Amino acid sequence: MRKFILAAVAAITVGAAVPVAAQQIDQREHRQEQRIRQGEASGQLTRSEARRLQYREMRLHRLEARMRMRNGGRLAPWQRRRLQQMANRDSAAIYRKKHNERTY
Repeated sequence: MRKFILAAVAAITVGAAVPVAAQQIDQREHRQEQRIRQGEASGQLTRSEARRLQYREMRLHRLEARMRMRNGGRLAPWQRRRLQQMANRDSAAIYRKKHNERTY
């Protein structure tokens, strides 16, 4: 019984440590999607602005999936940097669109 518990704890520890980078990217995508939805709900974003921003997020998500597929489920450091740069640009675009005073 004790060996089973130790093996389970070890498996959970190893399993939790591996996808940390993937969790960070996914969490950021999720937060940015929330910002878009919140902006549309509050009227800070028009429907077309929100749709364009969601398209950018979808493009980022698809690129990440393609990169992972080509690299055996992992991202190389240069791929992670590229995704971060794209996410930074998307985040700035969300901010600009939410603060451009358009409400129609």
